[in-house]
Amino acid sequence: MTTARVKTKSKMRTVDIVYCGMFATLMMIGANITAFAPFLVIGGVPITLQTFFAILAGLILGSRLGAISVLVYACIGLAGAPVFARFGGGFGQILSPTFGFIIGFIISAYIAGKIVERYSSIKGYITASIMATIIGYIIGTNWMYVAYKLWANAPDALTYKLVWLWMVPPFPKDIILGILAGMFGHRMYKILKIRRD
Repeated sequence: MTTARVKTKSKMRTVDIVYCGMFATLMMIGANITAFAPFLVIGGVPITLQTFFAILAGLILGSRLGAISVLVYACIGLAGAPVFARFGGGFGQILSPTFGFIIGFIISAYIAGKIVERYSSIKGYITASIMATIIGYIIGTNWMYVAYKLWANAPDALTYKLVWLWMVPPFPKDIILGILAGMFGHRMYKILKIRRD
């Protein structure tokens, strides 16, 4: 009598765990890149690489592993390690007005991966990057507005429009980095031949 082996998509190989750990580490570095390279502050706006690495995780690892790698980063930060922007960490960060961007990074990685799992051309990669960037901004900015209004003691003058105006300076940078992530991700996926689930 023989038993059939059933392969499930939930099973992770050792190399998958390594790739997820690598991208979680890149997210940690990307959150505080200006601590190592202070010249990356332009007009008072720090050039973080979190969006870049989150999208790149989805493009290279696929939707499932890309989202898992960013989720690992978020869990490490919530557990208390100072890996969020400005070396923040701890479960209390979930109440931060900017925590929505962390959630947005997880969803962005998943969406970018889903798109390139169907459209593997360079155009598909760049489109995935731009769409994932925009969705990350929508989630993060709306979370920030709700947080300020409900629990972060926003001034009465704070409006939804004003919160979106705060996003104007970093948005072009993230779109450019998104396009670069699409180009780089397309090239790296072809080189590494990483399995997507």
